[in-house]
Amino acid sequence: MPDPELPAEGPSSGHPAAGPAGGPGDGLPGGRAEGPARARVRTRRARAVARRRRGRVVKAVGFCAAAAAGGMLLLRGNEALDALDRPAAADGKAVGAASAASATADPAAPADPGRVLQIVAHPDDDLYFMNPDLRYSIAAGHPVTSVYLTSGEADGINAGEAQVAATPPDKPAYAEARQNGIRAAYAKMATGDRDSPWRRTVVPTAGGGHAEVDVLTAKPQVNLVWLQLREAGNVWADRPDSLHGLWDGKVPRLESMLASGSPVKQQFTYTKDQVVRTLVGFLKQYGPTTVRSQDPTPGRFPDSKHYTDHQDHFYGARFVQVALGAYAKEVKDRPHFSVQNYLGYFNGSLPSALDPDEAKSKLDILDTYAWTDRTNHCGSAAGCGDLKVADHPAGNRWTSSINYARGTATSWLTSDKEHGLWAFKVLDGQLALWRRDGLLGGWSGPRLLPGADGTVMDQGISTVTLADGRIAAFGTRTSFGAKPADYRREVVYTVQRAPGSQEFGEWTVLGTPETADENWTSDISAPAVAVDGSGQLAVYVRDGAYTLRGRVQSPTGAWGPWEQYGGSDLHGSPAAATDAGGRRIVLAATTKSVLGWAQPKAGAPLGPATATGLPAPALPITAQSREDGVRLWFRKPDSGAVGTASFTGDGGLKMTGPTDVGGLSGFGSVTASGHLLAGRSAGGQLGSDVGRGRPWARSPLMFVGAPSSTMNGKSTVDLAVMGLDGRLYVTSSADDPNAHLAPWQPAGPPNGSP
Repeated sequence: MPDPELPAEGPSSGHPAAGPAGGPGDGLPGGRAEGPARARVRTRRARAVARRRRGRVVKAVGFCAAAAAGGMLLLRGNEALDALDRPAAADGKAVGAASAASATADPAAPADPGRVLQIVAHPDDDLYFMNPDLRYSIAAGHPVTSVYLTSGEADGINAGEAQVAATPPDKPAYAEARQNGIRAAYAKMATGDRDSPWRRTVVPTAGGGHAEVDVLTAKPQVNLVWLQLREAGNVWADRPDSLHGLWDGKVPRLESMLASGSPVKQQFTYTKDQVVRTLVGFLKQYGPTTVRSQDPTPGRFPDSKHYTDHQDHFYGARFVQVALGAYAKEVKDRPHFSVQNYLGYFNGSLPSALDPDEAKSKLDILDTYAWTDRTNHCGSAAGCGDLKVADHPAGNRWTSSINYARGTATSWLTSDKEHGLWAFKVLDGQLALWRRDGLLGGWSGPRLLPGADGTVMDQGISTVTLADGRIAAFGTRTSFGAKPADYRREVVYTVQRAPGSQEFGEWTVLGTPETADENWTSDISAPAVAVDGSGQLAVYVRDGAYTLRGRVQSPTGAWGPWEQYGGSDLHGSPAAATDAGGRRIVLAATTKSVLGWAQPKAGAPLGPATATGLPAPALPITAQSREDGVRLWFRKPDSGAVGTASFTGDGGLKMTGPTDVGGLSGFGSVTASGHLLAGRSAGGQLGSDVGRGRPWARSPLMFVGAPSSTMNGKSTVDLAVMGLDGRLYVTSSADDPNAHLAPWQPAGPPNGSP
């Protein structure tokens, strides 16, 4: 593919677009499988069976009765652990569900693993930027629907570099070829056979147009929805007839670009509101519990100020944001949903996050989409795939990586002095709170804390315990308005009214170091927060210029201005914690290393940016306070193995390490508490290590974003994830080298109507 900076047509100007069968209200196979009443009956049956099974396990491995009563089962029997971690379905096959209920449910009752809805700009955005998550979800049997906003027609030339000059442009045919490639890629992921047939139909949309909906016959839970709007045809140049132009009001309507061979034959146009209404209609139809979208706020290159991603990618993602806000507000009879945003083109400039085997599997799917063997297996004159990428199906190293644009923080689970647990995640665009009262109490939640009108909370919540014992939760939220310039992001936080209270105060707005969206597309990171030994609270973000910025709260409670702490080439979100001397230490990854900042003493201003000498890690990084200082956890590029180093602020920033921890290959955030390490492993499942020198264990639990863990007292570690079914799951372990994780337990009721 051409460099994303080049204003070329073709792959970088339209790559990545595709469609379900049946329409809103038609009961698609990929839609919601059962009603709330039936789900409640099934859940009660599953809970009864689960209680009987847990009772047998407790007897078998000799659990403490008091711990069992609280749901904190410290599992020490390998055989019992293996049995619970590999539940069997009714046909005897292993279950790879997101729901821990699948480990204990009645085999005769199908588990509800949740439903995934992906919305991307072009056909192949999902393959380049959302895989391997997409493949994991399909392999686990989750209902997966991918919605493609544009046809990705580019210049209409479906040819490799050597044949471009001799190939006449045909935009409808090129759009058809890309559709054929997507269908082949999904069929291969779902069935192993790229030629597995699809049922293709036309459905009216809620926006007044028509969409093509494709259902994979052999796996009807896999759907593709093709909206077939016109694409921009350029990465960043001004093209009014585009999603960008429609968003900014440069054009009142955007035309369709129908693929040849599509069952949709009638041309149509959409206004900005009609695009939103169309997306809301499909959200209603499919009732997703997890929504995947592209990054709505990529950065810009510092020299040219050009976007680091395709304009269709992030303006399409902004349409998704608005639609999700409308869906959450208007539709009450629906499940809770979480959102995951994915980094785009800039993945190619970051250290590779995937190990070689995973990267090869991702590339194999792109080979299918790109039609590298040139055999006319689909029987289409337009072609069976996208020959623009056939010369370089890996793109700009995109098949070697995957990165979440937000939602990588690992401090969203915390405990209190009464051994209660608190979890903070974003559901339905609002901050959701779960609470367990003490060691033995039951869970309450999710309770959604209201936000301001015209705003949605972004994924990625960080918590910190203040000097007086209250919990504060920090995040960012996005605002919408009538004008394009009204789109902006700002840092906000809420504080517990009293230690132990379930009531939290109004949102406090800390603003943003960026002045306007036109400057850096509101590209501030999620916040990192820490309280130093003097009780002083500080919040840090990476700004759109890739430097560190922060605000510090004075003893009177007033916040100082956004300070500039320097550094350069920062990416992802910074990480912050305090060392044994109570000094705040902030760490941030670059494309070549890690930079650090330290307070010379508690209460003092943050010191200068300091080179650590560490090699560049794969994003993201995690920091945690330990007795030996602030410990940094990171993934090693091209392997997914875990590394660690320790920092103190004693006499300036000092580092010990790094040390190779090893572990299961994977990507994404690593959480660490006591003896526990956990993170995403191959297959999208949770990998965990509860004792040095012992093999890592893998759970069938699949989840969104980052796991989180916390010490609860001096002898217990708690670990939590947000499942793809929109439910919180929690497990515990003794902080002991010989301990095992207890069975995963869902917190709160099944995910039905809010």
